[in-house]
Amino acid sequence: MESLIQLRGVTKRYDDQALPALASIDLDIEAGRITAIMGPSGGGKSTLLNLVGGLDRPTSGAVTVDGVRVDRLSETAAARFRRSTVGFVFQFFHLLDDLTVADNVAVAALLAGRDRAGTRDRVDELLAQLGLADKSRHFPATLSGGERQRLAIARAIVNQPAVLLADEPTGALDRRNGETALAVLEDLNRRGQTIVLVTHDEQLAQQRAHRIVHLVDGAVAGDEPTRLVA
Repeated sequence: MESLIQLRGVTKRYDDQALPALASIDLDIEAGRITAIMGPSGGGKSTLLNLVGGLDRPTSGAVTVDGVRVDRLSETAAARFRRSTVGFVFQFFHLLDDLTVADNVAVAALLAGRDRAGTRDRVDELLAQLGLADKSRHFPATLSGGERQRLAIARAIVNQPAVLLADEPTGALDRRNGETALAVLEDLNRRGQTIVLVTHDEQLAQQRAHRIVHLVDGAVAGDEPTRLVA
C-alpha cells in the first residue's frame, strides 16, 4: 500500500532533555489506514505528531507528507501546509468559545481561502454527518464532551486534509462518548481518510487501528498489524 508519510533518520532534541525525544526514526505510514502510535509517556508520541503536522521541526532527518518535505518549509509555507494537508484533533478540543458551532468549523475553511458560499455548504454537510446539525447556532460551552469532540473533528476535516492527526482524542471523554468519537473516526476512515492516532489504550488500538507502532525512549520498539488487516 502507498505510503503517505515517510520519516527518514528523524531525530528531535530539546535543549532541556539529556536524551532525544526521537532518535533516528525511520517510518512509513500508509494512506487509507488508521495507524495507532503507542508507548509510555515521554516516549516521543506527541513529538512525532508535531513533526508530521509541521508544528515542529526535526533536529535532523527528513519528514515527507503527501509528497511535501515538511522539514524544509518556511514558517509561512508550514502554516499553509497545516491548513491544507493535515487536520488536528486534540484531547482537550481547543475550540473557540466565543464562536458558534458552525463558525468554529467555518473559520478553519475561511483561513484556508475557501469562499464563503462553499464554506457554508461544507459546514452544513459536516455538521449533518456528525450529528450536530441542530447545534449549529449553539456555543461550545453548551455542548457535551462527546459533542465537543465531534465538533473538533468537523473542524479538523473541513478542508479535506490528506491526514488526520489525533492525539489522545478520547482521553477527556467517558467511555460512551469515547466510543462515539471513535465510531466517527472509523466512519471517516471507511470514506478514505488516513488517520494517525496517539493513544495509551491497547484495546482501542487493537479494535480500531490497522497497525500499531510502539515508541519507547524515542525509538520504534514494535510495529505490528492488528486483526483488522487481512
